[in-house]
Amino acid sequence: MNKEILKLAIPNILANLSVPIVSVVDVALMGHLSDEAFILAIGFGVMIFNFIYWGFGFLRMGVTGLTAQSEGKKDINETYRVLFRGLIVAFSGALLLFILKNYLFEFALFLIDSTPEVNQEITTYFNTRIYAAPATISLYAFIGWFLGKQNAVIPMVITIVINILNAGLSYWLVNSYQMNTAGVALGTVLAQYSGLILALVFFLIYYRQSLNKLAYQGVLQMKAIKEFLLINSDIFIRTLCLIFTFSFFKVYSGKEGLIIGAANMLLLEFIGIAAYGIDGFAFAAESITGKYYGAQNKSLLQKAIKLCFYWGFGIGLLYSLTFLFFGENILWMLSSQKEVINEANDYLFWLTIFPIISVIAFVWDGVFIGITASKAMRNTMLIATFLFFLPSYFILHPYFKNHGLWMAFLLFFVARGLTQTIIAKRLIILN
Repeated sequence: MNKEILKLAIPNILANLSVPIVSVVDVALMGHLSDEAFILAIGFGVMIFNFIYWGFGFLRMGVTGLTAQSEGKKDINETYRVLFRGLIVAFSGALLLFILKNYLFEFALFLIDSTPEVNQEITTYFNTRIYAAPATISLYAFIGWFLGKQNAVIPMVITIVINILNAGLSYWLVNSYQMNTAGVALGTVLAQYSGLILALVFFLIYYRQSLNKLAYQGVLQMKAIKEFLLINSDIFIRTLCLIFTFSFFKVYSGKEGLIIGAANMLLLEFIGIAAYGIDGFAFAAESITGKYYGAQNKSLLQKAIKLCFYWGFGIGLLYSLTFLFFGENILWMLSSQKEVINEANDYLFWLTIFPIISVIAFVWDGVFIGITASKAMRNTMLIATFLFFLPSYFILHPYFKNHGLWMAFLLFFVARGLTQTIIAKRLIILN
């Protein structure tokens, strides 16, 4: 089974490692400009689209779980129906975003409450990147579907191509045409549509031959749509809580001042680097547990869960050691502003322990997605966000300032892991 897990995990890890490269390049491009405002603007601009696009991340997760279970049941036609339902939701969501984009942006600026200089750069970024919406959301459905079909190689190729194009185009537009935040956003838009075209090509080459008329029947069946939406609504609430936590962290980082705010934005890149690597085994857990859950093979399901945790802790330890010994070097890659680097070094300790404590939450997320335990995902995230993270911040921050913010942030992941473990033992492992 280790080979089966690694077959799914390694392509996901390689693909995921390319994701923070884009963010690192974007931050580095802005970090080597003359003003800290560019770093904050990119941080806030990404935050806004995290709210918008991660909010549709339920598509990737829901489609993976439902497809994997149908694959385990050998119901090939249903796997196609799941994809088609996902794409219908994707295009409907993109249309809704275009209708509401001005209201969403004004509300975001109100919450951020930053300086006019930062707001101007955020506006430029938003007005360009919003046009990637149809491609970005549709890719969630396609990538989730490929993973549910036990194929991690195609999502790896798509993700790596998108991120290489994104980083390259952003670098070219910023350095050759001095487009700054607009160049970073336009690079993302062009890369996302390139990725969608590539996903369609892979689908037609490798899966069109299995597609028949029966697969189209029942796509709009009300019972199936209701199940699809109920599962995804729980994941949507869970994702909103996650986005809220990261956004709260960024907004309150900005309230600490330009230097500390910029330092926190740089350090969040470490979170992304670690999270996307560990998520490789979370993605593997989604696919493999979904398959065994669909096949109703409890012993292999439990074995798969244990092995995914072992591998997750291994890669988490590797990240912790990397940040411990090379953290300052990574900071200098992200920015040339000495004052910001010196400030970030004061908080680098928290990033060395993050990879280890986050493994439990990430891998359980993968398991819950695979067996479509969406209510458990929703409830544990609500508990971690509103019973642990927010109270922790308001208790710790008056005494520890920015260290208190980081402590609360890490306690959020601890709380997620503990509550998930308790619920998993009761509802998943023992039943």
